Amino acid sequence: MIIIYLSPSLSPFPYLCPYFPLPTLFPRCPSLPSLSFSPLSLLSQSLSLPSALSLCPLSLSRSLSLSQVFQRRMDGTENFYRHWAHYKSGFGNVAGEYWLGLDNIFLLTMRKKSELRVDMEDFEGGKVYAKYTSFSIDPENYGYTLRLGSYVDGGAGDSMSFSNGMKFSTYDNDQDTWSDSCARRRLGAFWFGGCADTNPNSLYAPPTASSFTYVAVYWFHWKGLYYSLKSISFKIRAASDAVAVQEQE
Repeated sequence: MIIIYLSPSLSPFPYLCPYFPLPTLFPRCPSLPSLSFSPLSLLSQSLSLPSALSLCPLSLSRSLSLSQVFQRRMDGTENFYRHWAHYKSGFGNVAGEYWLGLDNIFLLTMRKKSELRVDMEDFEGGKVYAKYTSFSIDPENYGYTLRLGSYVDGGAGDSMSFSNGMKFSTYDNDQDTWSDSCARRRLGAFWFGGCADTNPNSLYAPPTASSFTYVAVYWFHWKGLYYSLKSISFKIRAASDAVAVQEQE
């Protein structure tokens, strides 16, 4: 059995886990090994997760660091061209494609410094990542403005810093700096300025249809504007996460 103890400083917004007795939201985490979480890892009831998020969105790396996935694209099964209310509250299923919700992302990053990692894969099997030393967003009344730290190279190139300091935009709530609407023109929703170097919430396209400029799940500094990625996910974790692991027979 593996026992994981989380630092008390993570409260009241710790990583989401199946310990808390909310069976309608998190009945199980089938992708994880058998885990026993200490009471310090209880899920905060202040998170407003939609009922569609029926599995625990917890990522356990080989180094046993805990990270919260807040966005995932992998097969095009979920429609990401949605209005503001959906991006505010969240949608999808964490077993596949989903968006955790801007309110929830804000709550998870408001009290403790978090770092961001973006993992991506192309259709040829290439895998890279981009990491940022800090990540947070402002509350809704400030447009969920993105606050991003320094870039750490993982092979992907820096396609997020262009969006640093930008407000979040959807097709029905344009907060970008362009005279037109980036969300409408790029068929997505993101922290757009005069648009962006990445468009992870845009139209998912197979390799045979990956030549749509801007309208694709692209990461400019890796594959350019014409290539739609096979998968991409955004993960946050506490920058000073203190996780002690004890293995027992």
